[in-house]
Amino acid sequence: MKTSRLLFLLTGSLSILGLSGCSANFGSVSQDSVQTTVHIKGIAHGGQQPLSGAHIYMYAAGTTGYGSASTSMLTSATGNPADANGNFYVTTDATGAFNIGDTFACPTGGSSTEVYLYMVGGNPQQSVDSTDNPHAGLLTTLGPCAQVGTIPSVSMNESSTIATAFALAAYATDATHIGSSSTALGMQGLFNAGVNALNLVDQATGQINATLPTNANVSIPVSTINTLADILASCINSSGGSACPSLLSNALSSGTTGTAPTDTASAAINIAHNPGDNVSALLNLANNASPFQPIVTSVNDFTLGLTFSGGGIELPGTPAVDAAGNVWIPNAISASVTEISNSGAFLSGASGYSTGGNWAESIAFDTSGNAWVANFLSRSVSKLSASGGILAQYTGGGMGNGPNTIAVDASGNAWVATGNANGLPAQGTVSILSPGGTFLSGANGYTGGGLNASDVVAIDGSGNGWITNTLGGIMKVTPAGAFPFGPTGITDSTITNPSSISIDSAGSAWVVSSGEISRQPGSVLKVANNGTILVEGLLPGAAPEGVAVDGAGNAWVTDVTSGSVNVLSTNGTVLSGSSGYHGVTPGSFGIAIDGSGDVWLSVLGESSSVTELIGVAQPVITPLAAALPVTPTADGSSNLGTRP
Repeated sequence: MKTSRLLFLLTGSLSILGLSGCSANFGSVSQDSVQTTVHIKGIAHGGQQPLSGAHIYMYAAGTTGYGSASTSMLTSATGNPADANGNFYVTTDATGAFNIGDTFACPTGGSSTEVYLYMVGGNPQQSVDSTDNPHAGLLTTLGPCAQVGTIPSVSMNESSTIATAFALAAYATDATHIGSSSTALGMQGLFNAGVNALNLVDQATGQINATLPTNANVSIPVSTINTLADILASCINSSGGSACPSLLSNALSSGTTGTAPTDTASAAINIAHNPGDNVSALLNLANNASPFQPIVTSVNDFTLGLTFSGGGIELPGTPAVDAAGNVWIPNAISASVTEISNSGAFLSGASGYSTGGNWAESIAFDTSGNAWVANFLSRSVSKLSASGGILAQYTGGGMGNGPNTIAVDASGNAWVATGNANGLPAQGTVSILSPGGTFLSGANGYTGGGLNASDVVAIDGSGNGWITNTLGGIMKVTPAGAFPFGPTGITDSTITNPSSISIDSAGSAWVVSSGEISRQPGSVLKVANNGTILVEGLLPGAAPEGVAVDGAGNAWVTDVTSGSVNVLSTNGTVLSGSSGYHGVTPGSFGIAIDGSGDVWLSVLGESSSVTELIGVAQPVITPLAAALPVTPTADGSSNLGTRP
């Protein structure tokens, strides 16, 4: 991964020298049971029109699996009526206002369980003849259960619905089935997703925030959210739902196929699941007379990208995600690491954490929360605490040619791929550091097995390291220094300048070849744990660079030239359309996926930055070391590329 950044610096401009809630930090997830007394005043609008006679439900997210049934929270205690399914609700008046007053115990998931409001029906009151619209549906998240009693007012509209649907997309199948697993990481991911929703739209007013409440450097894609809100409004603001077929028929559960939603809330969830499908047809539902302005009139897809700059981000490397969902960025030029909280704040200050080295190239976490950083030009590795303090620095052990990337195994050992800081002829090594800093691979590291310009390292469920060479080839190294793929590793005509590698749950490796040095076409291939090439020669974009596997086993591949991100299924089928997703400017480079399904991209350009695509992937276990088995598996299988 180093090569592209060095080439960019040399050939590009030399001037190149990120969740707490909307207004509060709710802290870490908890499964404590609490009694919560609620008194929330709210208002429901379709566009600028109050919705009269709508039913407002309060649900807690399910904890029995992703997309599991939500739990209805309201009771008959304050005279609330119940629907045919026995779920209680409150009703909006002619001004769209409603009141929720009740006392209840937080559900099985505890005080951190995500709670949200779901509105169904309502009369948009556009004329004296206007009737109830059964297809009107709105959403807004309230945050964790323990905090619901502190919320004074809530506004439900199309903007809050889009924010909730996109941020919680990985957890939702429809408006009444939003849930995660009951694991600590699963609930942490849903908690963070709820924070994302509250960051996008102000809870009290329903207005889209221009910037993140926790970070004014981060702009929110207001025009895109407005456009999506107007698409929903085209249906909601129609008497009896007369204008709804155009929306509902273009927001199917699988994009262009599947079942049609019955209301606009579930339609928003379907669009979030399939952001590149039926884009033109949906865009036609918004215009300059729609209630939310300004809008976009031309867009490749509906992904929502937040771009982080500042905070020490300078020529960023591949992001890494810790157990809390905080994202860490290694910065080459500033020799620092930037930590972005799950609320989007720069926890590492204006300049990032110093690594004590030079040219921070790669970062990985152990399961104790420590960050290991490879410093390329200083030929060293730094170990940082969870708060960014330097715990130790290591040199030697075969790292004299410059550490390129670093990965941590289930035992907490740090694997370092080293090569070509001393120029050509390239010399490659793999060094393994114990948690205490002992070089388990000896004074000179492991060599041979085809290693030359060793670039990227990843660990499989067998505890073996997979290595790519910048000049071509894929190697595997055991902890004892053996090379199962023989003296030359895996070579193939499509393996030209491999730049990234990611392991899935079966122990297979997804490898991206950029072709940037050899001037050959870039490609992507998938290699079985035994070295058999399973999928070969895929070309998702003109200049593929980075790869990461999400919780469904799909491979996400960046494209430097177009700035797109392309998604490949487990068998190599392109899921992101012919152009990929374009929620980021050209220069997308390194990639990581967090426990909420957000995709994080480092971006090279005149102004170095990092982009977060909200809720577009499936959540994955973080850090990666936490997905590896303590007892190695024979076939390399693990929990990599699976949901928490």
